[in-house]
Amino acid sequence: MPQVGATIPPLERTITLPDMVAYAGATWDWYQSHYDPDYVAAKKLPGPVVDGQVFGALLVEMLQDWLGPQCFVQRIDFTFRNLMFAGESVRCEGEVTAVAEDDSWVDVTMTVTTLGAGGRDERFAVKPASARALLGRADGTGRP
Repeated sequence: MPQVGATIPPLERTITLPDMVAYAGATWDWYQSHYDPDYVAAKKLPGPVVDGQVFGALLVEMLQDWLGPQCFVQRIDFTFRNLMFAGESVRCEGEVTAVAEDDSWVDVTMTVTTLGAGGRDERFAVKPASARALLGRADGTGRP
């Protein structure tokens, strides 16, 4: 069972333009800034902008990779800090802030950092972020 202060194994990912087009197709979000290099060049951006909801998906993936298939993310909140562009990499990290006495849920704080050359932290994409994950059952009644 997770303990307060425990760190979550980080998730690192490079978001490519094909990833972004697939995400746009899955979510029906066809805003040109997410896939059209000519459009973003006209707006003087360095590249297509990663859809902000991708960060939520990555944070949930990190939690589910850590807690396993019996994890249900009940809520997630996050604040955008900087844009991320196609071809950039991020690292998602987190820490346990609270655990239910009956082990039915865990609260975490998280960040998403855009990585520069050599994997160095460059800028926060998301900070702060928090979530509550239910353990065991989607209704929060604990482990099966």
